This record gives sequence, structure tokens and C-alpha cells, in this order.
Amino acid sequence: MTGSLYEEVQHFYGRQMRHLDEGEVTEWAATFTEDGVFAANARPHPQEGRAAIEQGAREAAQRLADAGIRHRHWLGMLEVAAQPDGHVLAKTYALIVATPKGGPAAVHLSCSCEDQLVRVNGELKVRHRQVHRDDLPA
Repeated sequence: MTGSLYEEVQHFYGRQMRHLDEGEVTEWAATFTEDGVFAANARPHPQEGRAAIEQGAREAAQRLADAGIRHRHWLGMLEVAAQPDGHVLAKTYALIVATPKGGPAAVHLSCSCEDQLVRVNGELKVRHRQVHRDDLPA
């Protein structure tokens, strides 16, 4: 792994999480491949395909807006490994900070994430994301 790949993945996550936290769900969903998968131990079934991923994000953003809560995603402890087949395995810890309008910020969730990143027209995209919330069974 080169330093430039690590930096590229960091930049990718910075852009991706900013889209999500700013409610730019179309732009956020566009960081997944068309056939991308978003799986989480908090859900019985993964979201499959960019359209389903976008719809789920749109619904979540609306719930937060209705409740007057802003989320910020912080990803850290990034581990990046280029794989023999060309995809990039990226593992992070994620903290989600929730701030109610007029209230104090607090850690809402702690998770670990594992992504399979691939290049589409030279750009990194998530082919498969697995999220494990720390408060739930694996």
C-alpha cells in the first residue's frame, strides 16, 4: 500500500461523510456502485443497489430533520489494504455524534465499518459496506 492510496481513501471518506451529514443523499449514494450493498447488524436485510441505498438515506435524513437532530460521522483508525483482485479493503471505526437543535452534542452510536472499494472510471466507490453497531450482537 502506498501513502497516496491511504490519503485517497481518507479524502474519499471525508467527502462521503460530509455529503451524508449535509443531507446530500443523492451525492452520498453516488459514492456506491450501481449494484452496491449496505449491510448492517441493525437491519434484518441489506440495502442492495444504489437506488435502495439512496432511498434509505433519504428516509433517515427526513427522520432526523423532523426530530431537529443533526448527525456528524467521524471515521478514524483507518486501515487500508489493496487486494490481489484490485479492490481496496478499508476498515474504520465510526462515531456518530447527534446534536439536537439547541441541545448538547453526544455520541449516538459507536460502530466498526468494513468497505470493499472499487474503481469506477478511476473514482473510488463502495461495492459493499458492512456496519457493526457496537451495542448490538454481531
